[in-house]
Amino acid sequence: MALTMNDVDRFEASRPRLEAIAYRLLGSASEAEDAVQETFLRWQAADVDRIEVPEAWLTKALTNLCLNQLTSARARRETYVGQWLPEPLLAGDSMLGPADTAEQRESVSYAVLTLMERLSPNERAVYVLREAFDYPHREIAEILDITEAASQQILHRAKKHVADGKARTEIDEAAARRIVEEFLAAATSGRTEPLVRLLTEDAISIGDGGGKVPARAKAFEGALAVAKFMRGLFKPSEAKRALVGGSPEIYATTANGAPALVVAVDGRVVGVMCLEVTAEGIAAFRNQVNPDKLERATERWAAADHGEPLLTAF
Repeated sequence: MALTMNDVDRFEASRPRLEAIAYRLLGSASEAEDAVQETFLRWQAADVDRIEVPEAWLTKALTNLCLNQLTSARARRETYVGQWLPEPLLAGDSMLGPADTAEQRESVSYAVLTLMERLSPNERAVYVLREAFDYPHREIAEILDITEAASQQILHRAKKHVADGKARTEIDEAAARRIVEEFLAAATSGRTEPLVRLLTEDAISIGDGGGKVPARAKAFEGALAVAKFMRGLFKPSEAKRALVGGSPEIYATTANGAPALVVAVDGRVVGVMCLEVTAEGIAAFRNQVNPDKLERATERWAAADHGEPLLTAF
């Protein structure tokens, strides 16, 4: 049956929520968009007049598409070149979804999206639907074709896996900028000691180049190792300028709700460095430099007023 304009409008009203769910489930904005579009095609093919609760139907269709995608993604990531990190979303991106509660903000943080890679597809789905979108276990059970008790048990396991990561600290945009500025001052000082003082003892630095941009396959671990790497990373050189296609400008912003640096060359985002901040200091740097995962960031960057750069590097 052909969709009426009212049917299309009902889907479009649900699109932001569906995209936010899909992004949290997949860790990829482009794959989330594809999953939502496939959900629309299924909505188009359905007898929508017989669907009593469109939102529930759409959520179930989308979630099952994402579960299938997660299963195949696991196999692909086994052959992924280097470290795999989620696609970062810059401040103001609609795909970030609801951010009214601490649970909603945490569910889309770069740190938690990375930790969620430990979860099985069902654990990830239950965690996202319950923690980020406050679905009752009864509805989650119907979406996943499991019992309500099983949904509760799965959530308990998922939360334990995620909680095994570091305790994060919520900070506002002004504080995020101060942290980034302090880090940049230390990283460009030419000395290791100021950087070490900003880091936790077990700090890590991970880079995702996807085999397209040089990035170390193994994470740097420990404050001293990370500080030495960061000191070298921000040291100017012709080779670095040639690699990124010019002199990059570095801006302070937030990505996935946490402090971040955006590195841009002629308006093109070539890197997003997400900082994980705890009460003890900066615990992790997750550096996304895979150009395939920066296309949405570049689009968002071009449409936003991001002010003056903190630094013109290299």
